[in-house]
Amino acid sequence: MISEIQHTKSAPVKDVQIEGGLWGERQATNRNRTIPAIYHQMEITGRVDAWRLKWKPGDPKPHIFWDSDMGKWLEAVAYSLMTHPDAALEAQADAVIDLIEQAQQPDGYLNIFFTAVEPENRWKNLRDWHELYDAGHLIEGAVAYAEATGKRKLLDIMCRYTDHIDARFGRDEGKLRGYCGHPEIELALVRLYHATGEKRYFELSKYFVDERGQQPLYFDVETVARGEDPRNYWAKTYRYCQAHVPIREQKTAMGHSVRAAYLYSGVADIVAQTGDAELAAVCKTIWDDLVQHQMYITGGLGPAHANEGFTFAYDLPNETAYAETCAAIALVFWAQRMFNLEHDSRYVDVMERALYNGFLSGVSFEGRHFFYANPLASFPNVNPYDRFSGITTEQHYHREEWFDCACCPPNLARLIASIGSYFYSTSNDTLFVHLYNQNRSTLTVGGTTVRLAQQTNYPWDETVEMTVGVDAPARFKMALRIPDWCRSYTLSVNGAAVQAAAARGYVTIEREWANGDTVTLRLAMPVERMAPHPEIRQDAGCVALQRGPVVYCLEQVDNGPRLANVALPREAKLEASFDANLFGGVGVISGEGVRVEPGEWQGSLYQPQSVVKVMQKPQPIKAIPYCFWANREPGEMRVWIREI
Repeated sequence: MISEIQHTKSAPVKDVQIEGGLWGERQATNRNRTIPAIYHQMEITGRVDAWRLKWKPGDPKPHIFWDSDMGKWLEAVAYSLMTHPDAALEAQADAVIDLIEQAQQPDGYLNIFFTAVEPENRWKNLRDWHELYDAGHLIEGAVAYAEATGKRKLLDIMCRYTDHIDARFGRDEGKLRGYCGHPEIELALVRLYHATGEKRYFELSKYFVDERGQQPLYFDVETVARGEDPRNYWAKTYRYCQAHVPIREQKTAMGHSVRAAYLYSGVADIVAQTGDAELAAVCKTIWDDLVQHQMYITGGLGPAHANEGFTFAYDLPNETAYAETCAAIALVFWAQRMFNLEHDSRYVDVMERALYNGFLSGVSFEGRHFFYANPLASFPNVNPYDRFSGITTEQHYHREEWFDCACCPPNLARLIASIGSYFYSTSNDTLFVHLYNQNRSTLTVGGTTVRLAQQTNYPWDETVEMTVGVDAPARFKMALRIPDWCRSYTLSVNGAAVQAAAARGYVTIEREWANGDTVTLRLAMPVERMAPHPEIRQDAGCVALQRGPVVYCLEQVDNGPRLANVALPREAKLEASFDANLFGGVGVISGEGVRVEPGEWQGSLYQPQSVVKVMQKPQPIKAIPYCFWANREPGEMRVWIREI
C-alpha cells in the first residue's frame, strides 16, 4: 500500500541537455538517422499522403492506426527540437500538421481510415479499431509540439477532437459508455489537461479508467449492435485488453503487455491527481506481480506471441520471447510515474533495467533498423513471430527497416529524444538524481534554480562527478539513487567523505549548497552472475552476466556456434574491460569457459550415453551488452549461459 502520495515532478525535457556518453551518442543517432528514417518510411508507405484523404476503392488501404505512428513521430520531433533546434525538421513537422488540420472534420472528428475509407463505421468497434488509441498518440504529440515550439495549431486541433470525444462518451444520457480496447488515451488526456487547464479532459480520462470492465461489458454491447456474437471474440477473453473486470478489482498484470502498461500508467496519473488510495493500491499490487513474476531480466514484458503479452507466473521462454519494444517503453513510463507517487528506488531500478536493455535493443547501432520483438536467445530458423513458419533455409533473426504495424520505431524515437526527463525529479525540498550520464540540467527545487552538471562514462565506469551551480547559497536536499545492483558505494562532497546510509534506495545529502560544490559518487560495479528464480524452468542451471545496469549476452561472432554447449565454470574468473573499437566504445566481459560436447558424432539422431565420448575443452568467452546484439555478423545469441 502506498501510504502517502508524493508530490513530485519529473524534469522537463528542455531542461536536461545530454552532452555525451552512451545516451548522448544514442540521441545523436536518433536525431541524425532514426527520426529521418522513420519519416522516410512513412512517406514511402503512404502514411503522410494518407492525411490528404484521397483514398479511393482499389487503392491500398490506410491502416486503422497509421495516425498513431504520425503522433509519435511528431512527439519525437518535438523533444528533439527542445534540446537541438532544427529549422528544417520543424518545417517538415509543420507541413504535416497542416495536412492533419485539413483532414479534421467539421464536427472535430479526426481519423484517416474512418474518414477516407469507412466513414460509416466510426466508433462502431472500440474493442479492435484503435480510434481512441490513435487520438491519444496525436494528443501526446500535440502537447509536446506546443511546448517545444510555442505553436498551438496541432494542440488546438486535438482539443477540438477531444471535445468531440467528450461529447460522445461518458455516463451522461445519450452518450456511449465505451472505452478503448487499446489503452493509451487515458494518460494522454491527463497530459492534455495539464497543458490546457481544461478539467473536462482529466474527467474524461478518469471516466475511461473507471468505466473499463463495468457491467454490462461495453465490448459485448457494441458487438451485439454490430449484429455479431460476443462469444466469437478472436482473443477469447477481455483479459487480453484488461477489460474483463473493473481496474479496481484487478490484481495481476495480464493480457497484451503494451496495453497493460499504458493502462497502468494512466491509472497512476489519476492517482497522482486525485490521491485515490484504492487505485494507488491497485497500481502497487499489479506492479509487484509484474516485477516478481512476469518480467525478463532485460526489462522485457510479454513472453507470448499469441496475445503479444503475458501468460502465467515465471513463464519466460527465451528464443520465442515476444518482449515487444513498445512494452519496455510503456514499462519505463509506468515506472517513472510510480516513483513520483512513492519515493522508492525499486521503481527506478526497473526503469533503468528496461532502458539499458530491453528498450535500447529495439534499434540498431546505426539507427535505421528496428526490433519489434526482443528475444533473449536466437538460433537460425527460430523466428519469435512465427515458430512454425516452415522455413527451409538458414535465416537469422535481424532488425527490420519497417513493419506493417510500425508502432515500435516512432515510440522508440520519442523515448530516446526525451531521455533527459527520466534523469531527475524534484519536490519542494529535494532534487532526486535517478540516472547517470554526462549532462547539464537546470532544475527548480523549492523556488531555487539549481544547475547540475554530471561528468561520467556510466554505465561503463563506476564514478559520477556532479557540480552544483546556484546563484546564491541555498539549502535543499540532493537524493542520489544507489541502484539495486550496487552492493557498495562511496560518496564525497568537495572531496570530504560523506557517511550516509541509503533509505529506500537513495542516499540524501542535506546542506547549504554553494556555487561550484562538487559531489563524487562511486558505485561499485563488479561483474555479477545473475541467477534465475527456481520456478523459471527455461533458465534452470544457467546464469546471466550483468555489470552495473547492463545485461550481457554471447554472440556467435565472438564465441563460435552451438552456444548452448558453451558453459561457464562456477569458479571461472570474469573480467570487465572497455573496448573502444566496438560500437563506439562499450564495456565487454571476458573469461575462460568450456565447450561441452561430443568430440565427434556418428550414427543416429540419438545414441546411448555410454558410447558417446563427451569432451570438455577450454573456451574463451566474450560477452557484449545485450542491447547491441545483431549488429555484426549474423549468428546465434544467448543471454542465459549454462553453469557447471
